[in-house]
Amino acid sequence: MRRWPVISFAVVALGALSGAAAYQHAAPRQHEGNGAWQEIAWPFPRDGWPAGKAFRCRAAACGGEVELYVRPKMGFCNCDRGVADDDEVDRVADLDLMSQHFAALAPGQTVRLGDMPGRIRAYDLKMPNGSPHIAVGVAVSRRCDLLVALAHGRADAPEMRRAALAFLASSEMTRWMTAAMEGR
Repeated sequence: MRRWPVISFAVVALGALSGAAAYQHAAPRQHEGNGAWQEIAWPFPRDGWPAGKAFRCRAAACGGEVELYVRPKMGFCNCDRGVADDDEVDRVADLDLMSQHFAALAPGQTVRLGDMPGRIRAYDLKMPNGSPHIAVGVAVSRRCDLLVALAHGRADAPEMRRAALAFLASSEMTRWMTAAMEGR
């Protein structure tokens, strides 16, 4: 009977410590470089693909506040051609997670993230609340697997593209993308 208070205290203390650890673990992290990018929670509901990583860039560093979402889509790419055209970027770059109403600003361009070739394209987005945003969609491939990234916000398209590509090319993101594409 005398042990119950001790056991109760131990359970409460362990719960408090694990709660504190979880809070610290969930806190947003600054990423390498000038600290412009901060990791945030994945904002989208579950779908056929695993959640990826989400980031927010400060307006001063990206020409406007920008959010970036990156995730692998394993087994979703044409094994022979990779990301071959703009229609494929339109289909796979997760634009539909942001809005069903988007229009390309111009033809896309080839891009390379690490050892993965693909395409990048800029879009006008009409958000569900009616506000206009710019988006930059990226789709790159390795073998039969796809990695997609979508940046969106109120920055202009060239500045958003520059900031997103620079962040995706950072050593920290390159390591994460490589591990994600290898299924680790």
